[in-house]
Amino acid sequence: MRPMRIGIDIAQQHLPWVEIESRARFADEAGFEGLWLFDHFKAMYADPDGPCFEAWTSLAALAAATERIRLGILVTGVTYRHPSVLASQAITVDHVSGGRLDFSLGAAWFEPEHRAFGIPFPPVGERVDRFEEALTVYKALLTTDAADVDGDHYRLEAATMRPRPIQEPWPPIWIGASGEARMLPLAARHADVWHCFGDPATLAHKWQVVRRSCDEIGRDPAEIRRGTNVSLDGDNDDVRRSLDALAAIGITDVIASWPGSGKGRVEEFAALIDDYREA
Repeated sequence: MRPMRIGIDIAQQHLPWVEIESRARFADEAGFEGLWLFDHFKAMYADPDGPCFEAWTSLAALAAATERIRLGILVTGVTYRHPSVLASQAITVDHVSGGRLDFSLGAAWFEPEHRAFGIPFPPVGERVDRFEEALTVYKALLTTDAADVDGDHYRLEAATMRPRPIQEPWPPIWIGASGEARMLPLAARHADVWHCFGDPATLAHKWQVVRRSCDEIGRDPAEIRRGTNVSLDGDNDDVRRSLDALAAIGITDVIASWPGSGKGRVEEFAALIDDYREA
């Protein structure tokens, strides 16, 4: 069985800040390898008018409150921030955390939220176009002095950001992608980690699309780690079966969702981490 990195998603909604920070410290101490938030400005489940803290400012605060766990947002929507602004935020969090950022990105999807807050929500084709250009901007700003980008949506003119990220050449880029026509080929080209939701059969099929795209551009698909999520509903035997099935198809990174049953269930699950950990 291939080893796995196991993280926990604490999705910062319907929680006071003290509870969010408490969950982060607990995850850091319990041995989880990743701590994840989501990128939304309003609660996604239960009461839509409940509290929800902004993702990147929250991530910076949690970077300062933790010591060893890696940190990320599953996933940052490209529509919410100009890529130059997001690049600067990523550099900042990478430094605050001492090089523990996972830079996770997607094309965005939740139209009602965009409409509510006055954020433009282009058709899917344009969102993917913007996402592809944004990846070029991120990589340019994180590695290059006097970067020039002349895109249809984003332009840089002799742009330089300092400092560089601690992680070289950039914090690992996670790409959330399932669309076979364009998003999976983009993951093949740009991702350090590809993330997708689905059952093992779906994930195995999607990976073959990524793999073929790698072959077409001459990239070794072994360079790309593969991530998905797992539910903590049920007991540890149920979760172990899910993890084993994911490991069997080559999944390397698993993010557990914080369960409604609470911290006790997460503590039980944490007992499994060492059985799947990388040497």
